Amino acid sequence: MTSARSKRLNILHVATINKPIASQLGYGPIETVIYNLDKGLHARGHRSIVACSADSAVAGEQCATVSQSLGGYMRECTPEARAHVDLHLARALARAQRGDIDIIHMHEWFERVYSGSFNPPVPIVMTLHVPGHKSGFKEFQETHPEVVPIRRPHYVAISNYQRAQYADLEPVAATIPHGIDVDAYVFRDRPSTTPYLFNIGRITRDKGQDIAIEVARQSGAKLILAGCVQNKKDDQTFFSSLRSSLDLVVDVSQKPVNDDYFDQVMKPILSSDKQIIYIGELDTAAKKHWFRHAQATLFPIRWGEPFGMVLIESMAAGTPIVGFGRGSVPEIVKDGTTGFIVDSVESMV
Repeated sequence: MTSARSKRLNILHVATINKPIASQLGYGPIETVIYNLDKGLHARGHRSIVACSADSAVAGEQCATVSQSLGGYMRECTPEARAHVDLHLARALARAQRGDIDIIHMHEWFERVYSGSFNPPVPIVMTLHVPGHKSGFKEFQETHPEVVPIRRPHYVAISNYQRAQYADLEPVAATIPHGIDVDAYVFRDRPSTTPYLFNIGRITRDKGQDIAIEVARQSGAKLILAGCVQNKKDDQTFFSSLRSSLDLVVDVSQKPVNDDYFDQVMKPILSSDKQIIYIGELDTAAKKHWFRHAQATLFPIRWGEPFGMVLIESMAAGTPIVGFGRGSVPEIVKDGTTGFIVDSVESMV
């Protein structure tokens, strides 16, 4: 008899459509998670079907619902964008209703499930990606008191820290941390010979790039900053405040990543006499090189991060983390083994 654990499942991922689901992305945390899940499930022999935009490239089966993704996380909520989402969900629901799907995995749109507008005939698992206070659950209940959920997804938290935030909002079925394909990273098993610290993430005050700069100044180390600046007023104001602290700005986002990437792209930057260097947004392939050659990855966050993909990506490359112990960090970093959990700039130095 085939056990439930070994049964080949037919899984429909209802992807987000902010960006394509693909292996080589810049800033696209949820899209990266969906890509990794599809790739891993497909490799394990499950039938993995991804309802996504046609500009995606998945490992399993692609069910194209819209011609292209919306193009980014920061955009106006226009009637056109809402229609795009409506079409995506309508076609994903039609795919779910064919009768060959065992389970659906979603990452947003809980309100469509509650209202019954997205009501497939199979169970729904929904991964929670944001802190509880940003989930929209409370606001939805307050603004739609007449809506009695006809069903609820099986919610999955990405850390126990995040799970605790949902205790008074919605029941959470399990905590399942994010994962990555470690075989896709070259692991460095000895100390780096390139003396620089690395910090990557969306440029915003919560991520603490100004703190990373202060750590570099106090320690005398070279610092490489990477990340996107979204079209948010607060983020752009924050980035403007950092400019006077940047000794060099080099946009490497369009540089091809190949076997000569270190010599042609990284070495000239690292050989410069500049200390604080911003290199723009990196795609998946490029950031693996910058992780692998760094002495450490700084993670000086100011907020309770539900899960930091940067942490596991850096560790997969063999580069230790030096980060503040906020949010999920203590669940991911083993202090003294895979990195160092500290509580101040002085201890980070």
